[in-house]
Amino acid sequence: MVGGGQLARMTHEAGIPLGIKFKLLSDTPQDSAAQVVGDVVVGDYRDLDTLRAFARGCDVITFDHEHVPTEHLRALEADGIPVRPGPDALVHAQDKGVMRAKLDAIGVPCPRHRIVSDPEDVARFAAELGGGDGSGGFPVILKTVRGGYDGKGVWVVRSSKEAAEPFRAGVPVLAEEKVDFARELAANIVRSPHGQAVAYPVVESIQVDGVCDTVIAPAPGLDSELAGQAQELALRIAQELGVVGHLAVELFETADGRILVNELAMRPHNSGHWTQDGAITSQFANHVRAVLDLPLGDPRPRAPWTVMANVLGGDYPDMYYAYLHCMARDPQLKIHMYGKDVKPGRKVGHVNTYGDDLADVRERAAHAAGYLRGTITE
Repeated sequence: MVGGGQLARMTHEAGIPLGIKFKLLSDTPQDSAAQVVGDVVVGDYRDLDTLRAFARGCDVITFDHEHVPTEHLRALEADGIPVRPGPDALVHAQDKGVMRAKLDAIGVPCPRHRIVSDPEDVARFAAELGGGDGSGGFPVILKTVRGGYDGKGVWVVRSSKEAAEPFRAGVPVLAEEKVDFARELAANIVRSPHGQAVAYPVVESIQVDGVCDTVIAPAPGLDSELAGQAQELALRIAQELGVVGHLAVELFETADGRILVNELAMRPHNSGHWTQDGAITSQFANHVRAVLDLPLGDPRPRAPWTVMANVLGGDYPDMYYAYLHCMARDPQLKIHMYGKDVKPGRKVGHVNTYGDDLADVRERAAHAAGYLRGTITE
């Protein structure tokens, strides 16, 4: 697996019961997965020679991020190394411009968008959106086509004067309409090389400052027909793009009852962390099965409700005491910490709770995440 973050750490964990020999290409020995994987190569995934040396002897290469250069992945395939997902699929998660063009071509509903060249072009795009309220079509969303995640590389701009910063990166900029959405959803599916696929329940994803805070599975009050449409859409995208492994399709549920595709991720995803404790087969276990072309596991939930809450960097006066409190308060609580250095706003872990009463499950998750962060002290 290329990338040493928490996704690799949890994917490795899912492979242990199957006796999978797991090899990791990590940026540093301190990375989350490098702390627990036995076979670690420290190196730069952007260097082709490093990638080639790492890939020797591997049955298959997969990823915990989408940042490996597309041309490097093509070189590995030319060397006879199976890459899953392959570069022809992964480029749609690497490049938002390529993604939007492909989704348009296959008729997937998306926010209105186009590539823009400078702040004046942003103003023209805003004007194209309309805005009869005198706003000139603003605000609009600007995104660098490559490299953004967790709110990075994304700007909400309210005038052409605010639109200069995204262009300083020197990469193409995608402009999108600011969607009037009721909430954000995610449809998670897993697809194998021979075309078997499974779909998890559609979840609600609650963001705070551009970072996922809470995931509720299944999405409360979601019309069953709309949920089915979201699952079918994710399965169709995976088939059309040739995805192998886990695909997360981040969605907007609009105020008028439609769904629009926001982002794609071709790897285990934060919106699927609830499956570790809340589904018969987790996203991580099914990703391992898929990239090895093994039969996929049952994605159905184990309980009526599961809630995942991220633990963000904060004040940790005494983690041992925090564990004592949280575990004693809620013996059913599942804590997953990543072994990462604490930085404000950084994801350093998550908790999962489950049960029959949604309000109770949400309260338990929020309390545990807050206590582990240090924002709740009793």
